Formats: sequence, structure tokens, C-alpha cells
Amino acid sequence: MNWEASDKQDDLSDDLLPEYDLSTLLKDGVRGKYAGAFAQGTNLVLLAPDVARAFPTQEAVNEALRLVMRLAELPVPADPR
Repeated sequence: MNWEASDKQDDLSDDLLPEYDLSTLLKDGVRGKYAGAFAQGTNLVLLAPDVARAFPTQEAVNEALRLVMRLAELPVPADPR
């Protein structure tokens, strides 16, 4: 694949409007702003759109995953056969 051609196509499909001045928008940006939290064990994941609709907040996601963890701890009944 020719990456230069691909980059040029991406430039053509850029939907950033001309009135947006990136030098103004990004002037207060901090590189690595969340690096410390990430290093301390924060785990960021991208949810699929259908999952994000069902669990729209951090609390909802955590509650659902804790339920899954509790269910996984339940004993599995022996096969009565």
C-alpha cells in the first residue's frame, strides 16, 4: 500500500472547518496529561457502540463488571446424569 497516497486522501476528507484555528484550540494542551494515572493502573478501553449505549457511564460499566465477577464465583452444580 502506498502510504503517501493514503495520507493525501485523508487530507481531502478532513472535515475540520477553516475557521477552527488549531494554534488556539491546542494552545493549552498538555502532552501526557493522563500518563501518570495510566501508569498507576488505570485501564482505558474503547466500548463498542452498542455496549456504550447500554452502559453510558463509568459507574454503570463498573457495576456490570462487578456483577459478572460475582457470578463467576458462584459454584457450578454437578451434572446430575
